[in-house]
Amino acid sequence: MDREPLPSQSPTLRVAPMPADTNVAGDIFGGWILSQIDIAGSVAAHRRARGRVITVAVNAVQFHQPVFVGDLVSLYAEVTRVGRTSLTVEVAVYAERFRDDHESACVRVTQATLTYVAIGADRRPRPVPPD
Repeated sequence: MDREPLPSQSPTLRVAPMPADTNVAGDIFGGWILSQIDIAGSVAAHRRARGRVITVAVNAVQFHQPVFVGDLVSLYAEVTRVGRTSLTVEVAVYAERFRDDHESACVRVTQATLTYVAIGADRRPRPVPPD
């Protein structure tokens, strides 16, 4: 297990997966993780776009380690590119694993790149405001 510290900034989202989120092997479903990634990514995109955004692409996802019930999952999202109406967001996902000896280990479990488009009240693309 490749341990690494959590990033120093505050997480965009922190959640604890539940038993209902597992497959028959006891691992958390990849689809559950993807939904959390999309939520965290959309929070970062919404903040930067100063309004509503929609997901237009999940450009890349890499699953490095499984996630288990009992892990505390922290998602860190950062806008890495801003176009006229679109934003690219990188999301890093960490699991803090608690052991019986009351120590914890933190591992990066997933990373992803997503693209969002800012939309207006008419649900059509709108320009992303300057920073």
